[in-house]
Amino acid sequence: MIELEKVCRSFPLGDERVHALVDVDEQIREGEHVAIMGPSGSGKSTLLNILGCLDKPSSGIYKLDGREVGGLDEEELTDVRRHQIGFVFQFFHLVPRLTALENVELPMVFAGISPAERRERAMQAMTRVDMNERVGHRPDQLSGGERQRVAIARATVMGPRLLLADEPTGNLDSVSGRQVLDLLEGMNHRGLTLIVVTHDPAVARRADRGLVMTDGKIVRRLEKSDLAALAGIADAAEVSP
Repeated sequence: MIELEKVCRSFPLGDERVHALVDVDEQIREGEHVAIMGPSGSGKSTLLNILGCLDKPSSGIYKLDGREVGGLDEEELTDVRRHQIGFVFQFFHLVPRLTALENVELPMVFAGISPAERRERAMQAMTRVDMNERVGHRPDQLSGGERQRVAIARATVMGPRLLLADEPTGNLDSVSGRQVLDLLEGMNHRGLTLIVVTHDPAVARRADRGLVMTDGKIVRRLEKSDLAALAGIADAAEVSP
């Protein structure tokens, strides 16, 4: 599904350039659950932005379903993000003045879907995340775990094949965090490709495999057995691939 070949991303900083990604090579198969780990500044979020077509590599090749993303114009990239990729973030990014159901409808508004179909599909998405009893509540009337469930419903209402989650449990208590992970993994087991950026070894251990990043590079590739033994992100660099 995903192919990365010598992907680099750099940014100007004064008279110098910061190299956020350096020669990243990786393949992710459809239906995998992959954890991306590493310290702050290691390139995790930059890589996630490129995978989500929010940014483009400075050099190298990124192919999504065999299609090279670097050659797409903004309209084509918007179409890919809208129909193929879902995003879940640590801080939810729900619109405060809208109800939970209206927040889930938003991607379909931008896609030009009729109001009746929007409402039906949004209700189905809310039911899938066990939030059908809270559709009329605004975000400030929901707990953190409930807000994340709404965010997941919004991220998946367009039927994406790839879900990118950036620290999805980072703002939740342990019980709500486990519930959110159970929900994401249930979707993954039904065929959704799931890529999770995390600092939390407990979250990483639930993935099929892991990628450890340092200084913009993938420095370790961890299989399920390696993740099971992982005590902390600092230890990940010491685990043999």
